[in-house]
Amino acid sequence: MTPVPLPTVELSADQARRIALRAQGFLGAPDRRAGVPGVLRHLGAVQLDTISVLARSHELVPYARLGAVDRRTVEEAYWSGGRSFEYWSHAACVLPVEEWPHFAFRRRAYRARPHWYQDLPDGAYETVIKQLRTEGPLTATELGGAKNGGEWWDWSASKVAVERALMHGEVVCAERRGWKRVYDLAERAIPDALLHDDLDDAECHRRLVALAGRSLGVGTRTDIADYHRLKGEQFDAVVADSGLVPVSVEGWTKPAWADPEALASEPRGRHRTTLLSPFDSLIWERARTERIFGFTHRLEAYVPKPKRVHGYFAMPLLAGGRLQGRVDPAREGSTLVARQVSLLSRKAVTPMAQALVEAASWVGCTNVRLERVDAPELREPLMAEIARALA
Repeated sequence: MTPVPLPTVELSADQARRIALRAQGFLGAPDRRAGVPGVLRHLGAVQLDTISVLARSHELVPYARLGAVDRRTVEEAYWSGGRSFEYWSHAACVLPVEEWPHFAFRRRAYRARPHWYQDLPDGAYETVIKQLRTEGPLTATELGGAKNGGEWWDWSASKVAVERALMHGEVVCAERRGWKRVYDLAERAIPDALLHDDLDDAECHRRLVALAGRSLGVGTRTDIADYHRLKGEQFDAVVADSGLVPVSVEGWTKPAWADPEALASEPRGRHRTTLLSPFDSLIWERARTERIFGFTHRLEAYVPKPKRVHGYFAMPLLAGGRLQGRVDPAREGSTLVARQVSLLSRKAVTPMAQALVEAASWVGCTNVRLERVDAPELREPLMAEIARALA
C-alpha cells in the first residue's frame, strides 16, 4: 500500500453522514426531470437481484429517491433507448451506457480465462454469435434453451456461450423481458463512440475510483474500491490521480477520501422518509453502514430461517437522515404484511407507519397488516399511526 498523503480537510461524523446522503441522491431536492435515468447516472451503478418482495431491488432504488414512480416507467427507463447495459460492477448491475469503456479492464481479464469455469462444445460460441447476428436480440430460451434439464445451475451450451460472450464484451444485455436477459451484439447495442476497449487498465481504474468517490461523497479505501469491486492495490495505484481529496473523519480509524464537489458546499435540505432495499448502494457495504449510521444491517435471505434475526428481506427505514428501524415485508393479495418490525426508538413509529403505507400504495396494496413488533410496547402506537395514514 502506497503512503497516504496527510489530510488537509477534517470532517465531523455528522458532516460525513450528510455528505454521503447527498452524494447518494437523498439530501436536497431530487432532479425529478432527470427521473430514473438521472438516478442511474448519479449513482453510477444499480444492483440487480432476483428477490422480489415489494418489488425488485432495481425498482426500489429510484423509488427511495423519487417516490412513487410508475413501475413500468422504471423498467422502461432502464431497458429502452439504449441508456444502459448490464455488467459485473459491485455485483450484477445496471450501468449507464457511458461507462462501457471503463470496464474494458474487466472484459480483458475475462477473455484471459480460457474456460470461464465451464467447457463448451466446439463451435457453440460461434453459433450463438451467428444466431444473434442474424436473428437477435434474443433470450437464452430463443437461443436454444437456457438449461439442460438438470439442477438450476445446469446451463445449456448456448446459455454458457452467450454468458461467456457477455463477459467478454462481444454480447450485451441491454434489456430484460419478464426478468429474462435479452442478448444482443455489442456492436449494435453500444453507441459507436463508446464501443471500444482503448482505455488501458490503469485509466479504467482511475475513472472508476473517481466515479465511486463522487457517488459515495466520502469513503475509505475499501468503500471506494468496493463500489465497482476493484482490488485495493488497483485503488492505491490511481487514487493520487483520481482527483479525490484526502480527508479525516471523526471516529473513522482509517484514511478517507472525498469528492472535491462534495466538500464545496455544506449538505443541506431534507429527504423523504422511505424504506431501503438491502441492495441499495447507500447501505450495501455493511461496515460502511455501521460506520456512518451506527446501524448494523445484514441481508438474511440466505440465512437459514431459524437463525434470522430481522427477517428474510428486512428493509431499513431512512428518516430524518438516520436509519431508524427496519421491516421485513411481504404481500398477500392487496395487503402489505409487515411480518417483523424493529424500531430503534418511539420517534420511529410515525416514520415507519408513513413508509409502510406509502410503499403499500406504490405496489397496489390498499391495506397494511402488522404482525410482529420487536418492542411490544410500540405495537399499539404503530397500529394507530398506520390506521391514521390509511384513513
